[in-house]
Amino acid sequence: MSDVIECRDVVKTYHDGSRELRILQGINLSVPPGEIVAISGPSGVGKSTLLHLIGTLDRPTSGDVLFRGDPLSTLGRRAINRIRNEDIGFVFQFYHLLPDFTALENVMMPALCRGQSRGHCATRALELLERVGLKDRMTHKPGKLSGGEQQRVAIARALFNNPSVVLADEPTGNLDEHTGEGILDLLWGLNERDHITLVVVSHDTGLAERAHRWVHLHEGLAHLRKG
Repeated sequence: MSDVIECRDVVKTYHDGSRELRILQGINLSVPPGEIVAISGPSGVGKSTLLHLIGTLDRPTSGDVLFRGDPLSTLGRRAINRIRNEDIGFVFQFYHLLPDFTALENVMMPALCRGQSRGHCATRALELLERVGLKDRMTHKPGKLSGGEQQRVAIARALFNNPSVVLADEPTGNLDEHTGEGILDLLWGLNERDHITLVVVSHDTGLAERAHRWVHLHEGLAHLRKG
């Protein structure tokens, strides 16, 4: 079975005036189906940049990202949008919840914006909130939820379309140690129970050691530490 995601000689360069900043120098990385891959490294090394490339939120300057064996560079915008919307779930450090909407509405919102029926969205969102242990908090707005609860809402939202892979960018970075452990247990449980592939960016080496595969970024290159 082919890898869910593969990076081949991925380079990402930005320009700051006349300066060229090469963030990623030629990344080669594979993510097999059903595995948990951790990406670590110091601040500014390109961890989030790499995750954005994997998640089709950005394109490499050179090289290619493959999704299930298909090079993204050969796909049109519609096909890439379908992959992003249907096959990939995103979890971010700062949750990105809408403050004026309830937990249930936040989980529903992306699907509602894509034209799905409100009844279907509400049923699915309630099922997911129960799955992440927040059924009793579904009517609360983000301001009434703890950081850990907000992250659970964000995870429920990421799972709405049954993605085959979830990309998490520092999912515990804004949480205390105990709450962060609960979030990791939830994510690892999703992998074990539902075989969801996880790619997790973190500076936490303890998290990285729990993964099936650990890739450390240094000077724009990927170094395999485990897997």
